[in-house]
Amino acid sequence: MSFYTSLSGLKAAQTDLSVVSNNVANVGSTGFKKSKAEFGDIISAAPLQSASIAGQGTRLRAITQQFTQGGFETSDRALDLALSGQGFFVTRSGITGGQVAFTRNGTFSVDSDRFVTDSSGAYLQVLPVDSRGSVTATSLDATRNLQLPLTSGQPKATSLLKMAVTLPVSADLPASRINYTPDTPYAFSRFDSNSYNQSTATTVYDAVGNALPATLYFTRTSLPTSANPNSTWEARLFVGDQEISSDPATPTPPVPLVLTFNDAGQIQGPLNPVQYADAQPVGAIAPLSMSIDFGLSTKQAQAPFTISSVNQDGFAAGQLDGVTVTPDGLVTASFSNGETQPLGKLVLANFANPSGLRQVGDAKWTVTGKSGDPIVGTAAAYGFGTIQSGALERSNVDVTEELVALISAQRNFQANAKAIETANTMTQAIINLRN
Repeated sequence: MSFYTSLSGLKAAQTDLSVVSNNVANVGSTGFKKSKAEFGDIISAAPLQSASIAGQGTRLRAITQQFTQGGFETSDRALDLALSGQGFFVTRSGITGGQVAFTRNGTFSVDSDRFVTDSSGAYLQVLPVDSRGSVTATSLDATRNLQLPLTSGQPKATSLLKMAVTLPVSADLPASRINYTPDTPYAFSRFDSNSYNQSTATTVYDAVGNALPATLYFTRTSLPTSANPNSTWEARLFVGDQEISSDPATPTPPVPLVLTFNDAGQIQGPLNPVQYADAQPVGAIAPLSMSIDFGLSTKQAQAPFTISSVNQDGFAAGQLDGVTVTPDGLVTASFSNGETQPLGKLVLANFANPSGLRQVGDAKWTVTGKSGDPIVGTAAAYGFGTIQSGALERSNVDVTEELVALISAQRNFQANAKAIETANTMTQAIINLRN
């Protein structure tokens, strides 16, 4: 009988060695949780059996997983996620269903359809949120695949251009410059820098979000006199290569906008937004209908030409610029037009007995009867851990501890092998008694 007793010990040592070897092999696996082999003794029991009886060996009771926290390794990817504390990320193997799995491996990336997936192609699950980022449903059945949008919102054509400028009171009259004579009289040309005093450029948008260059040219047309202390300037608007008239009733020839200032430099007119004539410059998909408001901040002063502010209300559809994940799991996309959009909140799951989960590889687990049903929630709430973006949870394997366990498994194997050898020697001695 001692042969089989020691044989059970050999098998136990081999199993222990296999578990330790698996731990060591996965020391670099992201989100891996080490395991431990647990053994129990085998004893023959009967109602009238004596208490003084030898055991019959050992047996494997369980291989339990150790869900202790692993260390963090930082990265420069927003979709590298690490969980600090309890919980598992939730994934599904299919777009419209499939196997639900739970993982601590936060290495996520974006596939060709902009879905966020793990290394095996399973889809990361989030709970739906409203425009403020508040969760609108909390069950596991309500989760959906996280998908990144390419654009945000609808484009808007520019309808109002607001500008505040400071024009120099010392500016001369371009029409009086020596460049112009009776033979070559003065005429404004945007290609002739002598025909105007200053210019400034900005961008406006058409109905489909096409960006169009807009340039304003400022030309002083009168100086203050004793009879008239006011100064006047003309502002000509070009969108692309086309000049736009400040008088809707006279689109051609274009009428420049006249700015009037008193002797204190305060603007006298126009004091309200001026509607320009509709025009469709080259590159615009539809006619532009816009107005310009210089406001009360536009002035004439003893200062150089200065643009205090330029704002316009048009924009293109925003292109995806980046993704952020907050510690509570809210995923937000930011776009090139300055807009942000909450995409969902990462759903986390926990279990009454995490050690009862079944391993399926790639640091993922599935539910069993021993683990209990998943308890669903979000990060930083209801006992769940927090999420760190730009980090990964390393394996919780302690190499030093595992090397000591290897020595222990080797010693146990050798001892059981020696017991078998001793039993064999004794059996051989008994057989030799016949001789």
